[in-house]
Amino acid sequence: MNQEFQLHPEIASTFAYEVDLLYFFVVAVSVIFMALICILIYIFAVKYRRRTPDQQAEAQTHGNLLLEIVWSAIPLALMMIMFVWGTYLFFRVNQIPEGAMEFYVVGKQWMWHVQHPTGQREINELHVPINTHVKMTMASEDVIHSFFIPAFRIKNDVIPGRYTAMTFEATKTGKYHLFCAEYCGTDHSRMIGSVYVMEPEDYQNWLSGGVSDETPEEAGARLFSQMNCVTCHSDQAGARGPSLNGIFGTEESMVGGDRIVVDEAYIRESIINPRAKIVSGYQSIMPTYQGQVTETNIFNLISYIKSLPSTEGTQ
Repeated sequence: MNQEFQLHPEIASTFAYEVDLLYFFVVAVSVIFMALICILIYIFAVKYRRRTPDQQAEAQTHGNLLLEIVWSAIPLALMMIMFVWGTYLFFRVNQIPEGAMEFYVVGKQWMWHVQHPTGQREINELHVPINTHVKMTMASEDVIHSFFIPAFRIKNDVIPGRYTAMTFEATKTGKYHLFCAEYCGTDHSRMIGSVYVMEPEDYQNWLSGGVSDETPEEAGARLFSQMNCVTCHSDQAGARGPSLNGIFGTEESMVGGDRIVVDEAYIRESIINPRAKIVSGYQSIMPTYQGQVTETNIFNLISYIKSLPSTEGTQ
């Protein structure tokens, strides 16, 4: 792939072609109407200009119902086509398939930190296998960033204090640009990187050559022990905190009667701001870990909690 400037990026994902079709349709409609308006302005300016100083104004036609309906209905129809097409594509691009490889991405001034499912970590680079669904769970440690891969036609904001997710399936091997598309400070223009799409065998070879002391689940288990979380979150009767075994994806009753789905965002909030939502039957005694754990460590803790099996029905 040519890494020099390209007016039209390469098509390298399953979404790219469909996004391009919508984009070129919008451009074509805009160009056609712009040309039509410019031509009509010129024609009317020439045809109906005052040719002599004493020329009388011609009789004017006030209203033409059919013409007004036509020039209202056609643009409305075109706008509705764009709206429906864009909405369909939006939901399709943001629908994360089951079983997708899950990568964790942390944006910070001014770099991208990527963690693979097997624990390998990269800075400003992302290696992925071809023809594989990939899910990117993203967070920011400072300001708003935007994860943008032009060749895949995907872009999503990375926002402090919350998780965002995006998915793609690369269809062509090669090296592609990775940008931050949101101005994030002095060195924003240097917050760039590369995405490497590889054959599955090459990707596995790359993984085997990378340094990975522990998987995200193993790192999360170590942190869980180091931070003494197990002293409160256990299956023992009278434990000071709710059990975390098999809790991910379930609903928990909160003080006040609300029911909350235990997902990545809820777990992160419980670590950073544990008093925001209190599980029914427990007291608000958990300390905040804001500033004590990085976003990467929170990702690892979430991976560990997600891996915990349910003990319901076991002895």
